Amino acid sequence: MFTFFFYLFAAVAVFSAFYVAKARSPVNSALWLVTNFICLAVFYVMLEAPFMAAIQVMVYAGAIMVLIIFVIMLLNLGTAVKKRYTHALFWGGGLSLLMLFITNYFVRHGAPTGQIGTITSQTISSYGHTELIGRAMFTDFLLPFEIASILLLVAIIGAVILSKREV
Repeated sequence: MFTFFFYLFAAVAVFSAFYVAKARSPVNSALWLVTNFICLAVFYVMLEAPFMAAIQVMVYAGAIMVLIIFVIMLLNLGTAVKKRYTHALFWGGGLSLLMLFITNYFVRHGAPTGQIGTITSQTISSYGHTELIGRAMFTDFLLPFEIASILLLVAIIGAVILSKREV
């Protein structure tokens, strides 16, 4: 039953990812992206990482998509249909299939590295996902976390300045 749900959500994820690129309207493309993000959250639940699934839904499917929709509406892209270039679709599809086959080959014929991390399933069950992520984020990865927060602050200030009308 677990395998059935995995393949079901994998098919929905691939289908929605295809329509992210194929949708004519940017808003429809963003809605297909939300569907893809939700499928990714389901994969996190299947990997027994419920905290990451909740963060995926709240941050990406919620906040980031609101930001993307805000930018789409700010730029007033509308539903302008651009001229379709069939040769680009043909070559893009061919390249995608080639990458799919190459990835499939390396996954099936590759050898695992054999490296084992310090966090085992017993560690996760005793501490919990959230505590382990918090400890790693605020001890080992504190500087990249703060740099990311500063970059997000600069992006917010830039969005406010760009959206401000002439005074």
